[in-house]
Amino acid sequence: MKGNRKFLVVFVVMLAGFGLYLLLSNGPGGDPAETATTQTVASTDYADLVSLFGDFRSFQQAGSGNIQSYSQSGWILSNLDATPDFSAAAMAEKYGELETFRERLKSIDPRGWAVSEQVDYHLVRAEMNGYEFQHRVLSPWSRDPGFYNDVIATFAWVDEPPLQEDEAAGLQSRLSSVPDLVQQAKENLNDFSLIAADLATLAILSIGDTRSAYEALAEGLRIHHPELVADVGPALTALDDYEDWIRSNEHRMTGVAGVGKEDYNWLLRNVYLFPYTWDDIRTIVELEDNRVITFQRLEENRNRDVPPLVPVGSQIEYREGIEEAVDHVMDFLREEEIFTMHDFLVPDDYFDSRLYGKGYSLEDPWPETHDYFFNFSHREAVMENTHELVGHHFDMLRAERDDRPIRGGERPYKISTARDEGLAFALEELLMHAGYLDGRNPHGREVTYEQAAFRTVRALSDIYMHSGDWSLEEAERFCIDNAPHGELLAGSHHLWFELDTTLRGVGHHMLMVLGKVQFMKLMRDRANQLGDDFVLREFLDQVYEAGQIPWALIRWEMTGYDDEVSELW
Repeated sequence: MKGNRKFLVVFVVMLAGFGLYLLLSNGPGGDPAETATTQTVASTDYADLVSLFGDFRSFQQAGSGNIQSYSQSGWILSNLDATPDFSAAAMAEKYGELETFRERLKSIDPRGWAVSEQVDYHLVRAEMNGYEFQHRVLSPWSRDPGFYNDVIATFAWVDEPPLQEDEAAGLQSRLSSVPDLVQQAKENLNDFSLIAADLATLAILSIGDTRSAYEALAEGLRIHHPELVADVGPALTALDDYEDWIRSNEHRMTGVAGVGKEDYNWLLRNVYLFPYTWDDIRTIVELEDNRVITFQRLEENRNRDVPPLVPVGSQIEYREGIEEAVDHVMDFLREEEIFTMHDFLVPDDYFDSRLYGKGYSLEDPWPETHDYFFNFSHREAVMENTHELVGHHFDMLRAERDDRPIRGGERPYKISTARDEGLAFALEELLMHAGYLDGRNPHGREVTYEQAAFRTVRALSDIYMHSGDWSLEEAERFCIDNAPHGELLAGSHHLWFELDTTLRGVGHHMLMVLGKVQFMKLMRDRANQLGDDFVLREFLDQVYEAGQIPWALIRWEMTGYDDEVSELW
């Protein structure tokens, strides 16, 4: 009897230990099925997931110190009209609230739901993981001097004057808060061992852009809001003081710029929902780089006797070239039935909102030098406008009409970047193979691969900077040495801006290249699955209907193949 009691005690202890092991091992991204065995399931109702997501989004957008995400323009705040608090205590409090939302998510069991609803569960989980990565790993408010410049830059974002009374008051409030924010930056960036000198270098370069934006703002306010011009001066003085502070302390900043392989892998799996590791991605990107460079050289040889493309040489020619390219692309999409051209998919406001605003006004002289891509798109504008119009602008128009509470719209923390940038990038080359460059100067095919090659070298820079193998300077040298006509990149604004994007917005260019590869894998899988019943238009319509979400989830929903998703649980 005593022996049996002893066995029972040991068994109970072992069982308790095993239960504790399951609980501890069920970290971010754990299997809801495992969660259900270690925690009481409070709900199996999809409506509770929708409610949770709404609450979590409200939490992220509330208050003055919440950071929505990192874009190519820098870190974006959710509330521009308040003075943000980025102190260690304030940010720790915000991070601590994440666990409340995670507990609610763990209490929801989605196992009996339709695949589309389970996809939404993954999206909510990924967004919470993105919030964690931002606080646990990046912590830009304590590690990145450029973070505060990004915030200051957003303070100057206004509509074209004249401004409404409340808009003018908000701008004045933000401008007056710049000196306080600079002082806060000096206090919060107090551990130089956490700050990388490369990030200080990028911050100094970015401050130059912010200064130019503030000077342009002052000039624009003189006519309609002269009373606000005086508020720009102190903000500029504070910005100059911040740059001086960074320069004087840069030599003391000894931190590492990249996140390291371990956290990079965690980000891939739990936020970007990639079924790949750093090593997998390095191989994929290197192979893609080999391919596009090889194809570029083959096209050069094929077209060796063809008259060259003639670049535009004035603002008027530039705009005429864009308009011709857009008309050509729109006609091709309609005639070839690539995807359903809904009535709202039109380029009406594309030029002002996405392209002309990034270029020059007709009154400006034609510049002697351009950014790297313009050297190619000035010769053949179809690919760039396919990327921007068909890829991004049409995505925006679709998102505006997508009212699904979880699925609709873009996603923070670059969760949708592989889908958004990857598909826009893929269309440049794939529509070429579909025929949209037929009948045009064949040197345009070279431009397609030249632009693609700059993306693959940026992706490799991303991978190796974050693993710690390359410094910012080494990544710059690699791009110059390996991008087609890399001499155009030497000392350019374009190069440091792109490396800033991918070093501070972890994985941006890698996501673009991998997203293209994942799209082609999905197309292959779906075509093989359907055989003779595969129709390109129907396939792409389904892709767009899925929304701006990770490819692994789209693939699961479209094909039923769960091999990738199963690795993410």
